[in-house]
Amino acid sequence: QVQLVESGGGLVQPGGSLRLSCAASGIIFSSNTMGWYRQAPGQQRALVEAINSGGSTNYADSVKGRFTISRDNAKNTLYLQMNRLKPEDTAVYYCHAYVAGSWGQGTQVTVSS
Repeated sequence: QVQLVESGGGLVQPGGSLRLSCAASGIIFSSNTMGWYRQAPGQQRALVEAINSGGSTNYADSVKGRFTISRDNAKNTLYLQMNRLKPEDTAVYYCHAYVAGSWGQGTQVTVSS
């Protein structure tokens, strides 16, 4: 059974940082392209950043230079380091395993003063 469990969300002031984690089980993590998506109220879920098994990344223009995706295959864990956060980054962030087609339950990120 595939499980993706996100953590690390919370409330942060504009300009602050958060690091999200996604612990994976039930998949061959190292072989999966993994991604972070986000969904704000009233909007569709959208790609934030993805990383393939070789470490190549793909990201949304809106997070360029601020967010960094990484993976630790030994720990079966995906990360998203988010710096210089903006109010428009407020959303539920989801972890996604592409080959398995699985999603985590999401973690709320709120950027507000």
